[in-house]
Amino acid sequence: MREVVIVDGVRTPIGRAHKEKGDLRTLKAPDMVSALIKAILQRNPKIKPEELDGIYIGCANQTGSQHGIARLTWLGMGLPVHVPAVAVEMQCASAMAAIHSVANAIIADMGDMYLVGGVEDMLHVPMGFNIEFWNQIAKFWNPFELPMGMTAEKVARTYNITREEMDKFGYESHIKACKAWDAGKFKDEVVPLEVTYEDGSKKVIDRDQGPRADTTIEKMAQLKPAFLPPEQSKGVTAGNSSPLNQGAALLLLMERSKADKMGLSYHLKFKSGAIAGVDPTIMGMGPVPSSQKALKKAGLAAKDIDVVEINEAFASQSIASLRELGIPQEKANLWGGGIAIGHPLGASGARITVTLNSIMKTDRKDAKYGLATLCVGFGQGAATIWERAK
Repeated sequence: MREVVIVDGVRTPIGRAHKEKGDLRTLKAPDMVSALIKAILQRNPKIKPEELDGIYIGCANQTGSQHGIARLTWLGMGLPVHVPAVAVEMQCASAMAAIHSVANAIIADMGDMYLVGGVEDMLHVPMGFNIEFWNQIAKFWNPFELPMGMTAEKVARTYNITREEMDKFGYESHIKACKAWDAGKFKDEVVPLEVTYEDGSKKVIDRDQGPRADTTIEKMAQLKPAFLPPEQSKGVTAGNSSPLNQGAALLLLMERSKADKMGLSYHLKFKSGAIAGVDPTIMGMGPVPSSQKALKKAGLAAKDIDVVEINEAFASQSIASLRELGIPQEKANLWGGGIAIGHPLGASGARITVTLNSIMKTDRKDAKYGLATLCVGFGQGAATIWERAK
């Protein structure tokens, strides 16, 4: 059977989607994707763009500057027109769905070498842009229970997650991310970006904007609930939720024997992947059935997983999902997660895969199996299991 390996993985620093304070505020999606394509090609000179079998880019909001994001970015870089480009949409799992598509294409012998990743610009293409809900949905679901924050509240209520647990989880996300950055752990995966601001000044951004070394449990506890009145809320706040972000991530996936022939190194190979649906009012539980399906396909149990990267949209869903899967929190998001680092929707499936690859080739060289998993808006989940390539 043909095998799929990760030859390289990079990402941008992740910025806040803030029109005045965002580190990446003057950049748009094609700027970020093109920077990563250039980086992959520069880091891997044996890879010629004309020899690629395609580029797949996940993106949740494919409008504005993110319309036709894969093909238009490729063409805008002056790269060979015969290389196809595909944009993939599965909300927060867009990039992971793209990874699954490429893995399947390689296994099915449709190609040997692909660039695959995701991007999201939540500043210039904000959530809710030109969205119209199909009225039929209201016949089956309460539209007021479907917004992401409301689902996080329901998960906390349904799975008995306390405010204290959520705040602690959010706090630890920041502390782990700051420690990882200070120790230089992200250096190899993050591509610095030169940003020109409105006044003409330039700055090289080489670090995620979100992680806060000055955060404390006490500060977390002072934050008011973000989605419900205090008397109705289980305690979902801005401190234990992921922010709005700008960012992108990209991987070079190849058929294993092709990589070997080209003398390219790798650490992880694709083991299995799965997507699953859940009640959309508790959409954050999507990682549970999707991970269980991926584990079953791989012939593994939850105890076999050594390292986990979960998107961390909300502390409530991360805690509940890991608990339901029977995976200790100590195995998850070793370098911080989406609450601190950021959660640029369609990019996150690739971002957590890039970081999982980094962790397993540095800090956790002893780890055999890694799981990357996400919840997905409107009640879905996606998961991918990677195995150390011997």
